[in-house]
Formats: sequence, C-alpha cells, structure tokens
Amino acid sequence: MNIKSSGGYLQWAVVVAIVFVINIIASFIYTEFDLTDDDRFTLSENTKAIVKSADEKVTVKVLLDGEFPAGFKRLQSSVRDILSKLRDVNPNIVYEFEDPSEGSTSEMEQKRKLLQEQNIVPISLSYSDGTQLVQKAVFPFAIINYGKKKYIVNLLEEQKPGDDEDIILNKSVALLEYKFANAFQKIQSQRPKNIIFTQGNNEWDAQHTFRLESEIRRFHRVGRMGLDTLMKLDSTIDLVIVAGPKTAFSLQNQFKLDQYLMAGGKIIWLIDKFDISLDSINKYKFYVPTGTETGLDDLFFKYGARILPDLILDLECSQIPQVVGMAGDKPQTKLFPWMYHLAVGSDTEHPIVKNIDRVNLFFPSSIDTVKTEGNIKKTILLHSSRYSRIQLSPMRLSFEMLKVAPDPKNFKDGLKPVAVLLEGQFESFFKNRLTPEFQQTLKNLGVSFVPLSKTTKQVIISDSDFAKNLVNATNGETEDIGYNKWERRFYKGNKDFILNTVEYMLDENNILESRSKEIKLRLLDAVKTKEEKSKWQFINVGLPVVLLILFGIIYQYLRRRKYAH
Repeated sequence: MNIKSSGGYLQWAVVVAIVFVINIIASFIYTEFDLTDDDRFTLSENTKAIVKSADEKVTVKVLLDGEFPAGFKRLQSSVRDILSKLRDVNPNIVYEFEDPSEGSTSEMEQKRKLLQEQNIVPISLSYSDGTQLVQKAVFPFAIINYGKKKYIVNLLEEQKPGDDEDIILNKSVALLEYKFANAFQKIQSQRPKNIIFTQGNNEWDAQHTFRLESEIRRFHRVGRMGLDTLMKLDSTIDLVIVAGPKTAFSLQNQFKLDQYLMAGGKIIWLIDKFDISLDSINKYKFYVPTGTETGLDDLFFKYGARILPDLILDLECSQIPQVVGMAGDKPQTKLFPWMYHLAVGSDTEHPIVKNIDRVNLFFPSSIDTVKTEGNIKKTILLHSSRYSRIQLSPMRLSFEMLKVAPDPKNFKDGLKPVAVLLEGQFESFFKNRLTPEFQQTLKNLGVSFVPLSKTTKQVIISDSDFAKNLVNATNGETEDIGYNKWERRFYKGNKDFILNTVEYMLDENNILESRSKEIKLRLLDAVKTKEEKSKWQFINVGLPVVLLILFGIIYQYLRRRKYAH
C-alpha cells in the first residue's frame, strides 16, 4: 500500500469531516456582522422588543412582487430583508409577496376593488426596460394581520412635485424598520390613544387643523374639548394639544392643565406670542403687533421655559410676494425674502427632528430655558440659523424693509430656540398657592391636589401657524400641512415635525429612535456612467471570461511541459 497516497486520503477525510461539523454547528447557531457605517442591517433593541412581544401569528402580505426598475427593486429587496430579520426575531411572523397586477383582467379588477376598499391605491410608474417605455401600476403597501386587527403600511414616502425620486426611495428604505415597528406596536395596543385639541380660548378651529387631525386619526382617536366643560382631564386622555390660543385661560383651566400634567399627562403647546398676519401689516403702513395674553407664561416658567416677548428675524427664510410694477392694468409681483418667516433646522440627534427637512415658521419668538426645582431634561428641537437677530417688543413691522437689502453684519444673535422638549418630573405651578377656599372646593369634589408630577414630557413651540393647513375660502378645500402658497412649494419638515412630536409623546417603547436611522444615498455619476458604460461592461462580463481562458491556456501549457517526458 502506498503510505503517501493513504496519507493524502486521510487529509482529505479530515478536511471533509471539519467542513461537515462546521455546517452542523452553523445550522443551530446563526449570526451576522453588520460592517456598514450606517448600520443599515441592524435592528434596534426597541424594535426587537416590540416584535418579540407578538405572541400570536402575524401575517404580512407585501404587494410589491414582480419586475421593477432599479430603485423600486432596491425597495422591494429591502422590504424582504427587513421582514426576514423580523421573522428571525419572532418565528410567529409569516410573510409573502404578491403582485396585484397578475391574473386575468377580471381577477385584477376584483383585486383592485378589494384593495380600494382598504384605501390602497396604486401609483403609476413609468420606466424604460431598455427597449420601450413601460407603464405599470405599483402598490407599495404591506398588509399586516394580527388576530382580528389589520394594519396597512405605506412603504413609499410621499412624493411632492419637484422631489427627487432617488432621494424619496432612499428615505423610504431608511424608514422601513420604523414603519414596521410602529405597525407592530399599534396592532398590539390594547386600545387606541386618545388625543384632544383644546377649544374655548380662540384656538385654531377644526377647518385649520383638519389635515393634522386627519393624519393623527389614522392611528388614534381625536376629539376637541372645551376645558370649561370638564371637571378634570383624566388618565384616559393620552395627549393634549393646545393649538394657537388667542385669549387667556382662566385660573381654573390652568389648574386642570397643571394637574393633568402632574398625573403624567403630556401636552404639546403651540403658542403665538404676538397676534400677527401679513394682512394686518398690509393694512397699515407701520403695524405694531399686540401681545397674545394666554395666561400661560407663569406655568411655562415654573416648568422650565419661557417664550420671550420678541420676534426673530433670520436671513434663512421663505419669501412673500410684493407688487413691483404694473403691466397694463395688472400688477406685477416679485418674491422677496421675508425674514420673519423662518426656515429653521436642528443640529440635535433627537429622533423627533433627525433627518427631517427644514420647518417653515411664521413670526416665531425665541424660547429661553430656566432653572427649575425638579429634575427636568431640556432639549432644543428647533432653532434659528446663526444669521438671525431678535426684535424686542414693542416693534414696528412694515414691508418697507424689503426695499433695502439686509446687512449680514446685523444678524449676529446666533441660534435662537423656537421649539423645546421638556422631560422629567415637574413641580406644580399651584404648589403653596392654593387658597383655603379652593382647597375646600377640591375636597368637596373629591379631587386631590398633586404637587409633583410623575415622569412625563411636554413640548413648547413658539408658533402655531406652521402646523395648520390653508383653507380655500371659495370652495373650503384644504392644502396639506407645510404648503407655502406664495412660493408654491411644500415644506415637508412642517408635517414631519408635528407628527413626529405627536408620536414621540405617545411612544412608550421609544421606537421613534429607529426613525432616525440614516442610510446614505450613494448615487452614480450619470454622465460618467454613460461615458464608461462599455469599459465597465467589459470589466464585469468580458474580463472574467478572458482571465478564465488565459488561466486554461497557461494551465494546459504547464501540464504538457511537466508530463512531456
């Protein structure tokens, strides 16, 4: 027997045995490493916790099967990838992909009718398949069923006129984890959240909050209540929104809001320090705005913030039209930067504001944070740019300022906060202030006074107009939140900011953090790609074949040379 030969066989047997053992171990132990710099393949711990809590079968039907151009193909594969990871976390999750455009004409019509009943409407996608222009109806939705509950996930972010399709698709991919985590959280919730808009103090009416209420109503219950009609705001109310009050809250209603907060309630305050509109400035040559007395200043100060009696002017702003001449009997208008209409941003990593576009604010005031007795965390969510300045009250407003170009040297007041998040335990404004008569009244009503709050949160924003929708006076139709009628463009940050704020206030599992995940868009240079198309086609397709042939020729040459004798 050839010892050398048997030793070779033994080595091969050992190698095969090792590979076999590794495969057996790998079938029981699964792990992966995310080496991307944006952690695009890693689920957050909060998402995992929510997904794990689903103790019944969860079926997910994704209406995104079939052939698509590269961008939608990426969205399709990303959805498949995220669902695969969710299933690894919880085996109760079962998913499938379906193409509603498959089947006979009658079958497709029946499918579309059923989908339309669930408010699932396709988008029209036009693309070239290399030979011709293809038009296809696409349903970028996922339907989640959990017990008797159903939830529709819109996988594609809304695209406004002028938006870049690649950026929209990239944002859609980045938000997939948040959307599915949010869906799992809502579908497992024991009850929908209750949100009320206060009324009775000349707040924005239902017409102007119609779009905001409609967006919130998709997932929660929304109502409008006058504080005068309530004895107290109880724990069944999950969030209170005070949207643009113009008259003062009575002491009794301040007490109701204070004690609601002390009981762990959450409040979003949209407060205008001054009552100003462009119409009021247009009516007078010089307009001196009056302050809005809401009676809330002392409460805010006690909680850790105050809205200062000033207006912010910023070189980074939106524009308004002004008449610059006449063409016959028709006025000619031109857009001018209006420094009181700020286009603000944020430099914080907080999930409410991370990755959102600029927010268009109208006549905001600066917000100052103050030291408080309680342990309050204060986060500046939005602020003006470094090219801003403040104008103290009383001030005169006039369009005459548009005739002179602003001097950047006069805009050195720096970043001015306009939206602040307060979190922690708040001390009641009414602590040590209740009269004996008021205490007796509370006792008669069976209401106990709470001097220190549970851990809770509130947001104070020094503008309410940014969150309202415009209303067409002739037909009553509304524009979406963030539409600037003068520039005829959408500030999507307006809608994202207010909805993110609402979700953060209601978010018990902190899943909004997964919304702040950023996936970097690495676009190809279209011109360079076209110029070097043949080169890279050869490198990727032709070169491997050439190398394989060359390797074969060299191998045969060396083999013949070795065994020639």
